[in-house]
Amino acid sequence: MNFEMPNFALALPEIFVLCMACIVLLVDLFVGERNRFVTYLMAQATLVGAMVLTLGLSSSEAQYTFGGSFVRDTMGDVLKAFIYLAVLMVFVYSRDYLRARQLFNGEYFVLGLFGVLGMMVMVSAHSLLTLYLGLELLSLCLYAMVALQRDSIAATEAAMKYFVLGSLASGMLLYGMSMLYGVTGSLDIGEISAYVAQNVGDNLVLEFAVVFVVVGLAFKLGAVPFHMWAPDVYHGASTSVTIYIGTAPKIAAFAMVMRLLVDGLGGLHVEWQGMLVMLAILSMAVGNVIAIAQSNLKRMLAYSTIAHVGFLLLGVLAGTENGYASAMFYIIIYALMGLGGFGMIMLLSRAGFEADRLEDFKGLNERSPWFAFIMMILMISMAGIPVSAGFWAKLAVLQAVVRADMVWLAVVAVIFSVIGAFYYLRIVKLMYFDKPEDTSPIKPAFDMRIVLSANGLAVLALGVFPGALSVLCVEAMK
Repeated sequence: MNFEMPNFALALPEIFVLCMACIVLLVDLFVGERNRFVTYLMAQATLVGAMVLTLGLSSSEAQYTFGGSFVRDTMGDVLKAFIYLAVLMVFVYSRDYLRARQLFNGEYFVLGLFGVLGMMVMVSAHSLLTLYLGLELLSLCLYAMVALQRDSIAATEAAMKYFVLGSLASGMLLYGMSMLYGVTGSLDIGEISAYVAQNVGDNLVLEFAVVFVVVGLAFKLGAVPFHMWAPDVYHGASTSVTIYIGTAPKIAAFAMVMRLLVDGLGGLHVEWQGMLVMLAILSMAVGNVIAIAQSNLKRMLAYSTIAHVGFLLLGVLAGTENGYASAMFYIIIYALMGLGGFGMIMLLSRAGFEADRLEDFKGLNERSPWFAFIMMILMISMAGIPVSAGFWAKLAVLQAVVRADMVWLAVVAVIFSVIGAFYYLRIVKLMYFDKPEDTSPIKPAFDMRIVLSANGLAVLALGVFPGALSVLCVEAMK
């Protein structure tokens, strides 16, 4: 057998993040508490460097390396770029929040970088083994990050729930993958796709494998009925960890859905489409209805995420190139909105005060008209009110469903979207029409003020000019 030397250049961003994460880990041992800012700057430099490498080496054609187990394509490059951007913003939002709670340690940034590496591997995986390795690297980092606040009973309980349920979901996914390997004799997603195309409808084991794979994916996305971890983890974890869990990993989870269901099991579209229809309807129903009853903003945003996952699945289940591009557009818009929403909670937080109750946003317009305006943009966009970024995202997936001759499903989605608008607009009402319970001045750091303002304005700009991002998503799916 001839050994073919892999093309390491295709995986240069991953290699760079791995090396830098190890260096940050070692440097953090010697900088001490006073100079912990060095660790933060190195983590941010790592994300910027990875962004430069990814965009600088991007290619319009798919390229494979490591025996075909790693793929570099346009979809992967775009998703990685937004993952870097999301985590960079998470670190900016988290810095002062962590410092106020004596949690400004190197472990948060090191685990965050290793989590980014796991997401990058998931995005570029072209083998079941590579995909699972990336998923487990990300998952282990998330479990540890939730438990970082060791003095908090809620955080410890959330970490245990997340770990136990996550392990069960990983087992389900791994069992489905093992069945795929047993039937097809290959771990390569391309070879699995070719086998499925030739044997569609003839193999009962393949259909069972799809069921287990979809269950595993549904858990990672937080779709109903595999959503039970999300509200407890979002609420129990510190907000600096919640914002990380609720944004960038969702982009990676979307990539995993694309690699497994579309690239690998596209020939079984009829089988997994029906399952995704049920997951989408249940997620939109449970997420939007239960969110109305929440008084804690983090729990409300957790159920909001579940509802958004339902809309995301609409684009995927359409089974068309346009549907996949719409789903990609949706997940990017959602990540930006989620970053802003959790960023606002961290903006109002201070030592000993979390600002995660709805009442904490009362009268925000009197305290800070600018940030009340930013929060209003985010809430209107999450509600999908015309003309906002969230509106265009929902419209795109609804159009994909209608073109797939599932008009009834689009009608159901619109009904639940109208129901969901209530709890978003309730926050706008609290900010502008209620008197503040807390009149203390809001004094964020300069960089957080700039980044959070840019975050809100970016969502506003994408509502007015959605075309560029939409075209980018369409090109990424070609």
